[in-house]
Amino acid sequence: MSNRQNGGRRHDILGATIEHIRTRGIAATRPADIAASLGISTALVFYHFGTIENLITEAFSAAAEHDLGRLEELRAAGSALVRLSSVLRFYAPTGDAAGWVLWIEGWAASLHDDNLRKVAQNLDLRWRAVVEELIGEGVADGEFVCPDPRGAAWRITSLLDGLAVQLVARQGTVRPEDLTGWLHEAVARELGISADKLSALV
Repeated sequence: MSNRQNGGRRHDILGATIEHIRTRGIAATRPADIAASLGISTALVFYHFGTIENLITEAFSAAAEHDLGRLEELRAAGSALVRLSSVLRFYAPTGDAAGWVLWIEGWAASLHDDNLRKVAQNLDLRWRAVVEELIGEGVADGEFVCPDPRGAAWRITSLLDGLAVQLVARQGTVRPEDLTGWLHEAVARELGISADKLSALV
């Protein structure tokens, strides 16, 4: 098997694994089911990843890299408020919130898996660092009034984390419009701006 075929096959297996985790959860994700969905042998899954634990960790690493790549695109152009709005809109649990289902599963599993914990923590810290950087840029440009960009970033993203868990894992406790309204209020308060400027935030 050529290196190109190897890389393509690994990519396919990782993609199928991510989809299985989103739809079935980590506990119900089995190499045999992943292989069947791709029309390959279970032995080929183990050939590429060795163990189910390695496969799941690499799948989360691939998902994290995808999210971080998108994050860099979103922060590329526009005012600090426009870029921050784009980043938080991507971060928030919108639509079917498939990404959040994946990461809630990852958070739970990482309590007992150090490798998975490192992957989840790296993504988490990178998100918060970007939010902090954008707030700092907005302060420097006079868009925001915020004496503590780091604290503001942690408070905003922690609020989103908590609301996402309620919206995705405990359906019916929080409405999407609640999340939007509370987020607008929190961000406006943290940045010293009017909530009216955040109408397109999420």
